[in-house]
Amino acid sequence: MSLPHLFRFPGGIQPDAHKKESSEQPIRPVPLPARLAVPLVQSSQGSARTIVTVGDKVLKGQCIGEAEGNAGTAIHAPTSGRVTEIGRYPMAHPSGLDTLAIVIEPDGEERWIAREPLDMASASHEELILRVQASGIVGMGGAAFPSHIKANSKIDTLIINGAECEPWISCDDRLMRERSADIVTGARILRRLTGARRVLIGIEDNKPEAITAMKLVVQAAADDGGEISVITVPTRYPTGGQKQLIRVLTGFEIASNQRSSSFGVQCFNVGTAHAVCRALVHGEAMVSRVVTVTGNVEHPGNYEVLLGTAVADLIELCVAKPGTERTLMGGPLMGFTLPRLDAPITKSSNCIIAASNTLFPPAPPEQPCIRCGSCAQSCPTGLLPFELYWSSRAKNYDGAVHYNISECIECGCCAYVCPAHIPLVDYFRFAKSEIRARNQEKRAADQARARFEARSARLERDKAEKAARLTAKAAETRAALAANKDAATDANDAALIAAAVARTQAQSQAQPPASGQNGGATPPEPSI
Repeated sequence: MSLPHLFRFPGGIQPDAHKKESSEQPIRPVPLPARLAVPLVQSSQGSARTIVTVGDKVLKGQCIGEAEGNAGTAIHAPTSGRVTEIGRYPMAHPSGLDTLAIVIEPDGEERWIAREPLDMASASHEELILRVQASGIVGMGGAAFPSHIKANSKIDTLIINGAECEPWISCDDRLMRERSADIVTGARILRRLTGARRVLIGIEDNKPEAITAMKLVVQAAADDGGEISVITVPTRYPTGGQKQLIRVLTGFEIASNQRSSSFGVQCFNVGTAHAVCRALVHGEAMVSRVVTVTGNVEHPGNYEVLLGTAVADLIELCVAKPGTERTLMGGPLMGFTLPRLDAPITKSSNCIIAASNTLFPPAPPEQPCIRCGSCAQSCPTGLLPFELYWSSRAKNYDGAVHYNISECIECGCCAYVCPAHIPLVDYFRFAKSEIRARNQEKRAADQARARFEARSARLERDKAEKAARLTAKAAETRAALAANKDAATDANDAALIAAAVARTQAQSQAQPPASGQNGGATPPEPSI
């Protein structure tokens, strides 16, 4: 197969990688913690519904949160043990807000529920999709979008994302080195589900060991009629962004209001492909993931972590060095500072960084924007971040919308190159949240107005129908009265006529006989 021509996206940066700190050691398992707090919200499309109660004993891989609706994904017990609590626990989110979680106390036995691999030769498309959903698989690159929805679209090109462009993160690198066979098997399953003609596995050129491992598996695997290629792409942040990698490999530029599937392309993270293989071929639900733990710790590396493990347990395992000031979840550019370390690892948690002031010096004080244009030159989506900054700072959200703030992927390139040290992404995130809130208020107002107008129309309709009924009833009453009046008039007239006839007859009977009718005698003459 001939390799595709590679394209470029605008902007981008090349920060120090800092990947070798964690990528040189093999993936290691994390010992069972004292408890696991498994959030019911681990998908971008909503929450699962709990189907266990406090006191229940559960097995590893047992469903404890049922998917709600077609877009939902299931949640499973990461290990065997007992449910001790169902309550509010902090989310792995910069807000530090709480979310509903199921707390499991491990029994130390790691007993799996009966695993039921699918017969891939005979399983139908619907059975495969339902198994992906029932196994709780979501995008593991950070978006946490339900994989069964993406896998159910028909496309031409399937992209497996192994770019992993953000500094310090190396979990995908180690996964490709050690579990390349499962990744390729998962890619083949996804190709079958999507009907893709070709599969492109994109890996940045700073991961030579991963590239070699993936190529060896692809070359050794017997192909089943489709094309699978491992493509080496230049190292440039944020090549690992879904839309950026699609552009590099296919040339398609996808706007924020468009879906890649409409261009015949779909993109899955290598971790997602691995999870698909484990679910369908081995019958294992998604109960753990590989997490990079790095930064100011004694034992940086990549660890197989059960979902629900507290971040504090990982930091304790890897031994934070003195001077650790804060803990990041995700990378230094797109990640965030965790307000609480008892927040649990979820399906989208790819990296934990213990940050010291030496490794991550505090940002200098913010200075006024000098309109140098460096931010615009670095933006991978071709935006004008300085215009977005002015609009966001002035709370001119219509202006921010005008400058396409929805296209911003919050990659942090603009803030990285800004000589004025303006935290541009913070401004953009705030503006986006305000725009979302405003749009939600507008939608709520529109819905309220629609309900009011519908109610008013219904009341007017009911009023008109009631008036029509009253008018019809009044007409019926008048008609009935008129009919009764006519009948009474006829009866009265008949009575009057009968009375007149009776009087006439009575008068006739009372009148004296006429002359010549009294024996022929002549009545006497009156005297004078």
